Amino acid sequence: MITPTIRTLIADDERLARDKLRILLDSEVGVEVVGECRDAKETVAALHDFKPDLLLLDIQMPDADGFQVLREIPDEEMPVVIFTTAYGQYGVQAFEARALDYLMKPFDQERLHKALDRVRTGLIKTHDHNLTNHLLELLSQTKPRPADRNLALKTRGRIVFLDPDEIDWIEAAANYVKVIAGKESYLLREGIGHVSNRLDPALFVRIHRSTIVNVRRIKELQPCENGEYIAVLRSGKELSCGRTYRAQLQELLERSL
Repeated sequence: MITPTIRTLIADDERLARDKLRILLDSEVGVEVVGECRDAKETVAALHDFKPDLLLLDIQMPDADGFQVLREIPDEEMPVVIFTTAYGQYGVQAFEARALDYLMKPFDQERLHKALDRVRTGLIKTHDHNLTNHLLELLSQTKPRPADRNLALKTRGRIVFLDPDEIDWIEAAANYVKVIAGKESYLLREGIGHVSNRLDPALFVRIHRSTIVNVRRIKELQPCENGEYIAVLRSGKELSCGRTYRAQLQELLERSL
């Protein structure tokens, strides 16, 4: 699984506090500090300019408190927020402001690391959710193509001429592949890679090492916790879509527009 880099903005009016945060963050893998701010005004401007993934936000600052900063930020620009403060009485208010965590100063590397792990998990889920929505939008916009040439399938001693658009999906089965077309299925003695080479790449996509699907048959994509997908066909059939094949599906859908 690819872990996204956490682009981080530090907002604290105390120089020593900012320096300590930088030292702790330097020990974390996949964290990039994009800026430091000393007050609320600088923080609002930096959020607009840098659009970070994470804001480490002090509550008490000279010109305004951290909650006022958050009220200045549009929802679509709001990063993940972790409050860093020496005051314990704002915990409830912080979580009401939808902060991910509340770190009491002085906190150590282990406590910060746990908070960053929660950030990483949230960013991965958000990324997968956004990609799912993009794929579904592409699916809804695919345009029908002219009729394709029939595909000649040699199966069980006969040759069947099949319109590729009739094919729902193809799956590998030991040394064979099974071609499913509506209520019919055809067993071919050849590898799935060879079958894939005979198909129109503008119509068919490999979504798993053992599965090829007709993109026009996909009704919806359901994300799984492990970063993979379930492709639900119009017939109701559910097919596993491996994470490593997701880019191929997205590329095909974009070409289909």
